[in-house]
Amino acid sequence: MKLRAYRIFSVAGQIVSRWADLALDELDPGEVVIRAAYSSVNYKDALAATGAGKIVRRFPCNGGIDVSGVVISSRDPRFAEGDSVIVTGYDMGVAHDGGYAELVRVPADWVVRLPLGMSLHDAMALGTAGFTAGLSLYRLQQNDMKPENGKVVITGATGGVASLAISMLKRMKYYVVAITGKDSEHEYLKMLGADEILPRSVIDASSTRPLDRAQWSAALDSVGGPTLSWLIRTMQQNGAIASFGNAGGVDLNTTVLPFILRGVRLLGIDSAATQMSLRHEIWHRLANEWRPPSLERIAHTVEFDKLPEVFPALLTGNVRGRTVVKISG
Repeated sequence: MKLRAYRIFSVAGQIVSRWADLALDELDPGEVVIRAAYSSVNYKDALAATGAGKIVRRFPCNGGIDVSGVVISSRDPRFAEGDSVIVTGYDMGVAHDGGYAELVRVPADWVVRLPLGMSLHDAMALGTAGFTAGLSLYRLQQNDMKPENGKVVITGATGGVASLAISMLKRMKYYVVAITGKDSEHEYLKMLGADEILPRSVIDASSTRPLDRAQWSAALDSVGGPTLSWLIRTMQQNGAIASFGNAGGVDLNTTVLPFILRGVRLLGIDSAATQMSLRHEIWHRLANEWRPPSLERIAHTVEFDKLPEVFPALLTGNVRGRTVVKISG
C-alpha cells in the first residue's frame, strides 16, 4: 500500500519539496501509526518546505510539525486502534517524518490523546501555534500575570500564535493591546477581542535608552530583534515577557537595567520539547477554559493538494490566523 506525502529533499545543496508516494516501511520508525486527518501550516513549516530557513536536519523528510488523526496500529499499550490523537513538536517535520502524509509513524512518547470536547479539526486549528499560546499563558501566569495588573501587549498580532492568544486572553478578562503593521486587519483584531490596536510605528527601535516609559504588565512576542528590545525597555515593574518567535531577527540589544531596576522577566517558550505531563495539562486547558471563542474565525481549511500554495503567502506575511490542512475525511 502506498501513502501520499509532501516530502522535503536536499538536491545539490538546494531544498526541493514535492509530492511522493511511499510505503509505510519507508517512514521513520515508531510504535504508533496514525491515519492523518488534519495537519496545519506554521511559519516553521514554510521555512522548512521552501528552504528559506535551515529547519530540516535530515533529508529526505516529510514536512509538517503537527498532525491529528486516528491510531490504526500501536505497539504501545497506552494507545489502541481507533484512538483519536495529536502529535506536535518534538522532531516532527524536522528530523523525523512529519504530518504532511496520509500515514504518520511516531514514537509513542510523542503522542497525546485528543482531549474530550475537542475535534480533530480544532486540534489542528490550534496545533503548535495554539499550544505555544497556551504555554505562554501558563508561564506568564506562573510569573504573576493577572488582569488587574494592567495591559497585556501582543506583537505580530495577526499571526497564528498571536491571534489565538488575543482570543484566549480576552476570554480570561485581560485588557489586550495588539501591535500590527497591517492597517487593513484592525477589524479582524477587534473581532478577536483586542481592546486597543497600535501601529508597528509605536516601536522605537532607534532608542539607546536602557529604560523607557513603563506600559505593559505582560507581553507575548513573536517578533524578536528590535521589537523585543523595545518591549524589555517598556515593561512595568515585575512585568514578564513570553518570547516565542524571531520573525524580526535573532539579535537582542538590551542592558541589565530593566532586569535589576524593574524586575523584568524574560521567559523563553520552547513548545517543541515540553515535558509530557505539562503537555497534557495545556491541551486539556485548550479544550476547556482556554478554548479561543473565535477559533472558527481564526482558522481556515485547505485541501491537502493546495498545501504548497500556502507557504509563500505565509513567508510574506499575507496569511492571517491559522491554516488547517485537510488530509483525509
